[in-house]
Amino acid sequence: MEKQRTFIIKTEKKAVGKSVQNTVIFTVGSVGYSLIEILWRGYTHWSMTITGGVCLVVLYRLYSNMPQKCLFKKCLTGAVVITGIEFIVGCIVNLWWQMNVWDYSFLPFNVLGQICLPYSILWGLLSLPICGICNHLKGKFSK
Repeated sequence: MEKQRTFIIKTEKKAVGKSVQNTVIFTVGSVGYSLIEILWRGYTHWSMTITGGVCLVVLYRLYSNMPQKCLFKKCLTGAVVITGIEFIVGCIVNLWWQMNVWDYSFLPFNVLGQICLPYSILWGLLSLPICGICNHLKGKFSK
């Protein structure tokens, strides 16, 4: 009975720890993405704040499972993940809800005006510091 109780307590602590991690990672991603948007475009939108948080949580989890992969593969993964999440959010926020947060239809190689090749490349480049941020956070959480 005591072993079962100890297991349950350890499992609960682990779940709480993961929730705190996800909250911190989400917040860092939300603030970071919003700041990038403000610096780049001069403004941001609440949907981008949420998108940034989701992107960093997903990338943190992916990068944690691929520590030995080369930086190029991590950046390529970052570009694909961020572009994919932006496409989903764009389809919901811009096309379905018609909020018109952004429109890339004037840029080359765009898909429905929601994503485009130039920004996908930019996300790949921005994945360099994201890898560093994820490594820093992982170091903080492992203490």
